[in-house]
Amino acid sequence: MLDSHALVLQPLWDYLHQNHHDLLRSPLFPVVLSVTTYFVLVGIYTALDLLASTWPSINRYRLHPDKPVTWPNIWITLGVTIYNHLFFIFPAAVAQWLWRPPTPLPPEAPSLWSFLLGILGCMVVFDFQYYLWHLLHHRVPWLYRTFHAIHHQYKQPFSLVTQYLSGWELFSVGFWATVDPILLRCHCLTTWGFMVFNVYVSTEDHCGYDFPWAMHNLVPFGLWGGAPKHDAHHQRPGTNFAPFFSHWDWLGGTNTVPTMSGQSASEEPEDMKEIKD
Repeated sequence: MLDSHALVLQPLWDYLHQNHHDLLRSPLFPVVLSVTTYFVLVGIYTALDLLASTWPSINRYRLHPDKPVTWPNIWITLGVTIYNHLFFIFPAAVAQWLWRPPTPLPPEAPSLWSFLLGILGCMVVFDFQYYLWHLLHHRVPWLYRTFHAIHHQYKQPFSLVTQYLSGWELFSVGFWATVDPILLRCHCLTTWGFMVFNVYVSTEDHCGYDFPWAMHNLVPFGLWGGAPKHDAHHQRPGTNFAPFFSHWDWLGGTNTVPTMSGQSASEEPEDMKEIKD
């Protein structure tokens, strides 16, 4: 059984190694992979947003079926996203290309268990890092106003809100996504798998849909927050700070149950009142 797990990914790794060696070794490859994954997912969700108003079969899965995503919403968030990619992500990618050595490609693929546990480990570490960052940037008024307030301009998030961020927040998220696999000494295939999965669940958290196959419906015991809890965070910004898992919000007393569409939060959290005052 152990040997079979060790061999599962080897044919894929051999194919990539033999046919795309130079591409995979490039320091630009992780950036291209993450950006491409993001825009493909956002394109799919945006198409659903535009169809939802006329397709009840799609609209019934929206968290706010009575509040459609409009073209002005799309253009504004897309403009900020493109700006961030041009002035933050592209220069960072060029810097990596100039100063970071090519990625070494070992001949052996990671075992299936190593691949999955590596992704899980990176997600757990990233979740803790962003929980602390997020909590701090809500508790300190200057940090909120300067770096995080832009992300909360939309109380009903949709996919393009995922990277509707300040440059500092985008840098923080990108830094951890890059460094965490290095700290955990992951195989490069595991690193790329983590990057793709991280982008996927981040976009899903903001998508505004409650699909049956969404992560929060697949992970048992309420361990995964998902789109409903992050949507609740945008309505009650003093709650649900963890990006993925629920345990830090449980332990920190910041967990809240999502409200139904059309219901407003009973009271605005104290930390947000202080920020606005």
